[in-house]
Amino acid sequence: MSDAYANRTDLNNAANRVPRQAATGQTYGKATQQMEAQRAVPMGSAPTDLPMQNFATPGEAGGLTRRTERSAEPITAGAPFGEGPGPEVMPYQVTPATGSKADLSERVRIIASMYPNPALLGLLAELESF
Repeated sequence: MSDAYANRTDLNNAANRVPRQAATGQTYGKATQQMEAQRAVPMGSAPTDLPMQNFATPGEAGGLTRRTERSAEPITAGAPFGEGPGPEVMPYQVTPATGSKADLSERVRIIASMYPNPALLGLLAELESF
């Protein structure tokens, strides 16, 4: 290979390049422009070293009343109230809900009635004590 792509490690291996292709349904001449642009600077391989974010699908983590995986962590960890660290330890910042505290308490009360357990009842008591 020539030195044309000496500083482009993603283009050094021709086998890793994505084949040239153009989008369909474009106006006259746009597909040709795309193909010529890809001929001038070939597309590199798709990024494979990016970390995938694995989010659990609903129900995948198990039942709501299953035993906790974090028995040493208080249930209020990450919340702006109660024991444990506050929201500053969360991986992303959650914007405050627009509902009232009474609305939040009502939502927790409904969930606690569906899945009664000491942790939810403790959270409900904590919410209602403020």
